[in-house]
Amino acid sequence: MNDRTPLSASPLAPLLTPEGRALLEEVRDTDPARELAVATRLRREHPAELVSAALGQARLRQRAVAKFGAQDAARMFFTPNGVEQSTRASVAAYRARRLKESGVTSVADLCCGIGGDAIALARAGIRVLAVDRDPLTAAAARANADELGLAGLIEVREADVTEVDPAGYDAVFVDPARRGGRGRVFDPEAYSPPLSWAIEAARAAPRAAALKVAPGIPHEAVPADAEAEWISDGGDVKEAVLWFGSGRTATAGTEDATPTTPTPPAIRATLLPGPRTLLSRGLPDPDVRPPGRYLYEPDGAVIRAHLVAEVAEQLDGGLIDPTIAYVTADEYRPTPYATAYEITDRLPFNVKKLKALLRERRIGTLTVKKRGSAVEPEELRRKALPKPHGPESVTVFLTRVAGAPTMLLGHPVR
Repeated sequence: MNDRTPLSASPLAPLLTPEGRALLEEVRDTDPARELAVATRLRREHPAELVSAALGQARLRQRAVAKFGAQDAARMFFTPNGVEQSTRASVAAYRARRLKESGVTSVADLCCGIGGDAIALARAGIRVLAVDRDPLTAAAARANADELGLAGLIEVREADVTEVDPAGYDAVFVDPARRGGRGRVFDPEAYSPPLSWAIEAARAAPRAAALKVAPGIPHEAVPADAEAEWISDGGDVKEAVLWFGSGRTATAGTEDATPTTPTPPAIRATLLPGPRTLLSRGLPDPDVRPPGRYLYEPDGAVIRAHLVAEVAEQLDGGLIDPTIAYVTADEYRPTPYATAYEITDRLPFNVKKLKALLRERRIGTLTVKKRGSAVEPEELRRKALPKPHGPESVTVFLTRVAGAPTMLLGHPVR
């Protein structure tokens, strides 16, 4: 039986009325610069509170397009924290596929937020209990399930997740809050609920479990019975997930995994779209060698997962410095796990020399990347290229080579 707060009691209720829906449609494309004028006009015909709520929701929907796409974002309901903390739809869909492929048919989604993961799970055909203790957030999750036609698969419950019994669901997904009154929380035990509680809830799940954690989680905080997966989407690291039970061994849908491996490695990096998954093989750190013709910048998920050695082996490459995650090689080998650059120059760090070289080569566009350097890219760009010199472009890497501050100049391999 659904534990549903009547819509009339929902904090979003005014926006769910015919008047509220019509107002949402009217203000959906409002330019923020014109918001005051639009609000003044609309308040002549509608209650001020309703106009403010509609304009606020329009702003949130515009922000949510990056995560949910224009079609879903235009229909969903959000809270400010919900937009900020919700999972990107592509990542949620990937995770839902992994759970589905591991045999999961029902999930208790604890700390569900505005329902982004519950939506992905339901679209994968999984029955979901979505729980959040915040009344407005739970109301948004319930409204989203209704708006997207998924209410038959998603039960939303307003409750403290630590007091909810997920019996009857064969998997658990936990997304603890990682923001407090002072901003982002880095200590896993300061999550709400703490990571230790989430781990015990995951271990108690009958079949499988997944815990969403910050990508900066220390490797030593990963339990021995979990698989840790770092996920990037379009080159941006989005999150890490700790998998338990049958979810831990799911390899279907990955291009580089080996489904017949009886015990998968405990660490993986997954790149979306794709997915492309790189599994840990426990390799030692690569050798250090002088910069060759090519420099490879590993994807952030690869770096977070400590799998640079696996990429270096694929490329027959080495590191330019024992503490820097740049791989160098003499031959070009395409890989989805790193971006390749052809290096044309190697210089000791010297702004004047760089400025002269940029002028000589008629550089108009300067991209600055850094790893192992205290210099801020924007500061170097301003000093080295105060004005464009021509149509050419170049990428400068501020880094260390064998411990020495170095500038490597090059171009992306196309």
